[in-house]
Amino acid sequence: MSGEGDGRQAIRKLAPGKLVIASHNEGKVREIKALLSPFGIEPISAGSLGLPEPEETGTTFVANAELKAMQAADLSGLPSLADDSGLCVEALNGDPGIFSARWAGPGKDFAVAMELVEQKIGEKGPAASRDAHFVCALALAWPDGHVEWFEGRVDGTLVWPPRGANGFGYDAMFLPNGHEQTFGEMAPEAKHAMSHRADAFRQLVAAVF
Repeated sequence: MSGEGDGRQAIRKLAPGKLVIASHNEGKVREIKALLSPFGIEPISAGSLGLPEPEETGTTFVANAELKAMQAADLSGLPSLADDSGLCVEALNGDPGIFSARWAGPGKDFAVAMELVEQKIGEKGPAASRDAHFVCALALAWPDGHVEWFEGRVDGTLVWPPRGANGFGYDAMFLPNGHEQTFGEMAPEAKHAMSHRADAFRQLVAAVF
């Protein structure tokens, strides 16, 4: 998917050079840099440029990604890529969803966030579904206001207790369908090959590189 949600193919290509990664989440920045490395792109994090984190006022992943990418492009004068992603739990009607980071509290403690998810599933009773999926929306913005966007997804189930110290966020409790390791147990290359972020990146690469 790209553009304004109308399914058209991206019409603007991204030239090699500097690209701002509009995130202050070091785990995300690390993953995005790894995914961009083959394309002659020089990623710079918003944090290293001292750019502020905008308030995420959008009601969808795409809206929040666009908001972050457009602010970073405007302030830096460079093309900017933003990611908005989260965990959607079937038994919780899609929560935490766009509020996935907020469930971790002001200290961004995802151990707390994972416990909260597990607690809320438990409140639904022993028959509650443990199905969940991760969504990643990528927005690529230029300083003139042009934006392309792409959305990826990966489905799985939630395990408890969390397993593995790799990854970040909710990775340690997410077991992708067809696999025996959680994202927290997988080597980064294995996760990159199949994650929601990788799915969105495949679409971005096909369209703009």
